[in-house]
Amino acid sequence: MTNEEKREILELLKKELIGGKKVYVEICRDGVDLPKYANQGDAGMDVRAAEDITIFPNETKIIPTGLKMAIPEDYELQVRPRSGLSLNTPLRIANSPGTIDSGYRDEIGIIISNTSNNCDDLQTYTIGEKGNKNGIYIIQKGDRIAQIVLSRYEKIKFEQVDKGVIKTLGINRGGGFGHTGTR
Repeated sequence: MTNEEKREILELLKKELIGGKKVYVEICRDGVDLPKYANQGDAGMDVRAAEDITIFPNETKIIPTGLKMAIPEDYELQVRPRSGLSLNTPLRIANSPGTIDSGYRDEIGIIISNTSNNCDDLQTYTIGEKGNKNGIYIIQKGDRIAQIVLSRYEKIKFEQVDKGVIKTLGINRGGGFGHTGTR
């Protein structure tokens, strides 16, 4: 094999390895774009709202994305908050991180809660406004509402052991729930 042939094979392998895992996507609503990475090196891809939704204080809603996906077996799609949305609004991804299993084939929805305090003078805001203001929030079609990360996982094979054996396996760090303090 010539050096040129070796270089071509290496380039093909590199493209295959760097290209990422293939996930088939169906757009199931008009005007929806495929998720994409905002920057090179990002772990998460932004997903957008597929319709306008109003969320009142202490209300939780599912925001449709207009996307259906065939996630490969032994993978999950994790739904995570966008940092700017968490910093600038009282909107929270309710089950963060959420897991979309490989067997799920329906439209992906993002569960969002408005943690605003109830008050008499409620203002209405969009998610682009800064200041983490209490009130009613309008998510508009096309707003970036969450990010998704494809993650491989291992299947668990449980093996039951007799009482007292667990503390002899591996390293027992001792303590839990804050036992190391804060400093």
